[in-house]
Amino acid sequence: MADPERWVELPGDVPPPGESRVVEIEGRRLLVANAGGTPYAVLDQCPHVRVSLAGGVVRGTTYECPLHGGRFDLRNGAPLALPIRKPATCFAVRRAGDRWQVALPAPA
Repeated sequence: MADPERWVELPGDVPPPGESRVVEIEGRRLLVANAGGTPYAVLDQCPHVRVSLAGGVVRGTTYECPLHGGRFDLRNGAPLALPIRKPATCFAVRRAGDRWQVALPAPA
């Protein structure tokens, strides 16, 4: 049986602690956020209105959407403040030597 996900290298560097940036990997736009030295990756789409999360604020492991101020947990996508009611789509991140990788679903 095939693995449900595969590890793909993140392009470029992880942003500094407290910052985020958007990357594109295989047609997916991901927001990579650094929470105190730990990188997290989420789909670059606010669960509230599906706009880009670029320009939001990282506070600890919380991310605040720049459009309406809704917040979610970077670790698991759980909504923390309205208007976000649905979880964000999260992707696992791991260190591989001197690079970082993100787990993406295997192609169908």
